[in-house]
Amino acid sequence: MLAQAVIWAGAGACVFGLIQHRLWESLPAGRFAENLLIAGLVALLAWPLRHWRHWNWANALALVWLLALVWLGGVVPALAVALMLVASVALGGLLTGPGRPVVACLVGLAMIGVVVSWTLPLPLHRWWVYLPLLVLTTTIRHRAVRESLQLSIAGWQAAVQLAPRAAALAVLLLGVASTAAWLPTMQHDDLAYHAGLPWQLMLHGRYALDPTHQVWALAPWASDVLHAVAQVLAQAEARGALNAFWLFASAASLWQIGAHIGVQPALRWAAVALFASLPLTAGLVGGMQTETAATAFTLALAAVILDPGEVRRRVWVIALLFALLCALKVMHGVAALPLIVWAGWRHRHRIAIRPLTGATLLALVAAASSYIYAWRIAGNPVLPLFNHAFQSPYFAPEDFTDGRWQDGFGADLPWNLTFNTARYLEGWNGGLGFVLIALAGAGLLALLDRRSRALTICAVLGMALPLTALQYGRYPHPAMVLLLPALMLPLQRWLPTRSTVALIVTVGLLNLAFQANGHWLLHVGGPKRALASLGNDDALFRRYAPERLIIAAIRERAPDSGAVLVLSNPYHAELAGRGRTVAWYAPAMQAASATADTDPTGASWAALLDDAGIGEVIVSPDTLTAPRQAGLERSGARLEQTINDVQWWRVPRVPAAPSP
Repeated sequence: MLAQAVIWAGAGACVFGLIQHRLWESLPAGRFAENLLIAGLVALLAWPLRHWRHWNWANALALVWLLALVWLGGVVPALAVALMLVASVALGGLLTGPGRPVVACLVGLAMIGVVVSWTLPLPLHRWWVYLPLLVLTTTIRHRAVRESLQLSIAGWQAAVQLAPRAAALAVLLLGVASTAAWLPTMQHDDLAYHAGLPWQLMLHGRYALDPTHQVWALAPWASDVLHAVAQVLAQAEARGALNAFWLFASAASLWQIGAHIGVQPALRWAAVALFASLPLTAGLVGGMQTETAATAFTLALAAVILDPGEVRRRVWVIALLFALLCALKVMHGVAALPLIVWAGWRHRHRIAIRPLTGATLLALVAAASSYIYAWRIAGNPVLPLFNHAFQSPYFAPEDFTDGRWQDGFGADLPWNLTFNTARYLEGWNGGLGFVLIALAGAGLLALLDRRSRALTICAVLGMALPLTALQYGRYPHPAMVLLLPALMLPLQRWLPTRSTVALIVTVGLLNLAFQANGHWLLHVGGPKRALASLGNDDALFRRYAPERLIIAAIRERAPDSGAVLVLSNPYHAELAGRGRTVAWYAPAMQAASATADTDPTGASWAALLDDAGIGEVIVSPDTLTAPRQAGLERSGARLEQTINDVQWWRVPRVPAAPSP
């Protein structure tokens, strides 16, 4: 049959690509084995619940994964995120009404994010402000919250009962992906940028809208804001627990999308399993990048558009979900534009001008905070992007771009993303998974089915639009996940059950085998190390981010000693405003350091340290050049601590004279 031949042609092309590009040479076999061992250990721990309590496998596995997350990620951070989510259900339910708890939660999170974003510069962001407000919201709406929780539990149990084996496999793979949430925050962009906003709110109760020392400080911040709310509540980083929720919310929306387009229950779980197996799914859970949240909001947006029922205030819900995507990153809003066009066409007969106008205004207000602040403060609403046009003094008058990801947009891009992944991602070949090629035939057939045609077009455009500007492998991830339910329909229609199972299991295992290629923390066996250290983050910091241990010591032993110059990796975000770097994130400081580096006497460096009010310096051997060493000596600096070759030097500061 022609349709079957088309489906198997994609699988054959994937096999050909594996052989042609010798991908077995990039296979992280040790990491794959570790994932299988961790999954086996969890299954072993879940077995008593299955055997003696007669739980189904999905429930038993889910409980063990949840307990592992709380144990290794921290009880208080998990409770903080749980409170934020419950309050979000209470708030979001005002728009969505009962019956859609996941969408209500995401809408509620958008509401919280909007309020916090607009009030960032005000000294309001304390746990003793957040806690009573969230508790009060939950208390006032306790009936709606209880109903939503009951519906969630009932919906989960019904979904599991419809396909118990497929559900168990999906939960097992979701759990493997969630092991990245066991890790403390150690990704480069997080320590250089994303962690800054949460740490400033936790330590100071407000956010300094200052791009002087971090040019991204005014970039779209919705994801960091939501991480900040949880961190302020917990008084500790709560990234892992919140990312685990994004994982769950994405899975729930995938199930709903599959139901709306007519995918059978077992294949709905298969879509969830494929999502969980994608290398970037786990890689993103280990950090603070926006694509984790963007996947959840993109899928929820599609689910609301497809929902055949009467969704209460649907246009308002769509507006908030889309606004949050724009507030996460410009690219996510661009990628979601096809969904908005589809929503307008699909519900054109139900749209009234008045609510549409109100929803549009709501979306503008909800999405605009970072753009308005950036325009007012820096003169560029998307600083540092398009600065050739905006001419902000905080960045060079040129369009920011990253030459690493300018490989070219062409018809062969899906092939290259799959097999030449290292050209498009800070990872290894195979680090984006194999869905784009192995199920390409199913994707072509999905365009021919009226139930999946619009969804497929939106997903393909959602991948293509961001890639036209920058061929960076992380950007198409949300839309790639959106495509998965549509891919299930051709398999359901044209392949025998055994063939469908064989194809999906093979692709899922192939993704899982290369999962560690999606990010370096997975590639070095981060989840295994987190488990082996029993949640002791210091052991991981000492090995991979010793700057974090030194910064913690500076907070404790030198809280008021002036600014901290980080000359090793530019991990200055956690310093919450005290941090300085000579990396490109701070153009003025970078230029000053370049000038000082030309003075072999060290006098220029000593002057720079004095002028910048530097009291502490963090260096590594490869960044401690002769002029810098001479500058430290001239300043009378002394070596305070060394951790894994990273050094902390204290610069004596002359105390300011008391004011009369």
